[in-house]
Amino acid sequence: MEANRCGAGGYVAAVRPHASVLHLDLDAFYAAVEQRDKPSLRGKPVVVGGTGGRGVVATASYEARRYGVRSAMSTREARARCPHAAYLGTRFDEYRRTSGIVMDILRSVSPQIEPLSLDEAFVDLAAATDALPDLEPGTVRAVAEELRTRVHEATGGITASVGVASSKFLAKVASELDKPDGLVVVEPGTERDLLRPRHVSVIPGVGPATVERLRRLGVHTVAELEAQGVAELVRELGQAHGAALHRFARAEDDRPVEAGREAKSVSVEDTYETDLVDRRLLEGLLTRQAGGVAERLRAHGLSGRTVSIKVRMHDFTTVSRSSTLGSPVDDAATIGRLARGLLADLDTSGGVRLLGVGVSGLADWVQEDLFGEADAPGTTPVDDVVLPPPRGAPVGWPAGADVVHDEHGRGWVWGSGRSVVTVRFETADTPPGPVRSFPDDDPRLHRWHHPDEPGTAPDDVGDAG
Repeated sequence: MEANRCGAGGYVAAVRPHASVLHLDLDAFYAAVEQRDKPSLRGKPVVVGGTGGRGVVATASYEARRYGVRSAMSTREARARCPHAAYLGTRFDEYRRTSGIVMDILRSVSPQIEPLSLDEAFVDLAAATDALPDLEPGTVRAVAEELRTRVHEATGGITASVGVASSKFLAKVASELDKPDGLVVVEPGTERDLLRPRHVSVIPGVGPATVERLRRLGVHTVAELEAQGVAELVRELGQAHGAALHRFARAEDDRPVEAGREAKSVSVEDTYETDLVDRRLLEGLLTRQAGGVAERLRAHGLSGRTVSIKVRMHDFTTVSRSSTLGSPVDDAATIGRLARGLLADLDTSGGVRLLGVGVSGLADWVQEDLFGEADAPGTTPVDDVVLPPPRGAPVGWPAGADVVHDEHGRGWVWGSGRSVVTVRFETADTPPGPVRSFPDDDPRLHRWHHPDEPGTAPDDVGDAG
């Protein structure tokens, strides 16, 4: 069946006869940005996220992944696996700036792009009628190669893995097959041949818990999954998940690429490679996500009255809880405290595979200091998961932060403690630089921010990289 145009909604595909859905995924994005901007870390293990004792890994470079470090792992475990890595806090301003460059490149190819997070997006090449003379595999491959080259050059060396196929599902699978810095085009008619010999975990959303349930059915490969009846999969995995896997095993996916729409809420959510059961870890993740939501609210001059959490359990049951305040807020502490309170009422002992925090009921004002009280004892400290400082708080010197010294110029925080801050003086455009230490109250040392911070839509979804 041919793809059809459908008015303001853009380009909607049924079963496409051509590989015209592109999925682009920036490789180990947060860590790659840090390695780009810090020459001394290039080619070395880098772990980005919370650096405190109860911190959480957001992204690990491929050098660190060789030691078993992965996203959502506690920083404590990551340090045990890879003690020689550089452990850095997050720099979301720079991640958003770099992401904005990439999304602009994608929009120059097709007006129909669907950002999933700062580091990945779908592109509907069938909507790019002016840019592509046809949708033959050779033409599509050439466009994808050019995109990857443009992204690499415009971002200062960030690589992207790209998959192109006849559906969103196959395009995302394809982008994972040759990471990092790879390109896979799935030609029409070959979709099932590509899937059948692969382990079921190649399907997005199939994690260890689902793998174990399928193993009990004698299912290990996609071919074996394809042979299962939908009733048996629904009985074992639940209606939504079982039916979805039944379709995906047959390469069936008619979801359109949906361009962004006006935000009615600001949210951050992450899907994790393994089901999470540690309660302290879940609270820490919510705290970090609340900080990301608060930062985006403030960046766009917004606040909101309703705080909500989204939790997808190990069995793909999705639960949402919300709490509405009398006045809108935009601060991380309040959003995080409410999110953790909502989580307290849920039984997560079976494991959590997706976690998210959102704020809705948006307004363009906030009642200052209405909810400024400190976090309750026993909650995960905000600074353990590297959140933006509250208004008026000392900036501090988190590891990895950009700084500038009146005498020595620009650099980044190598480490701090005992009233001393150590700085490596280098930038993306210099060779590896020298390391010097200063009193942490040295008036010549300042935080540095990029002078050109392009805006992003307030409904951008954060990523764990």
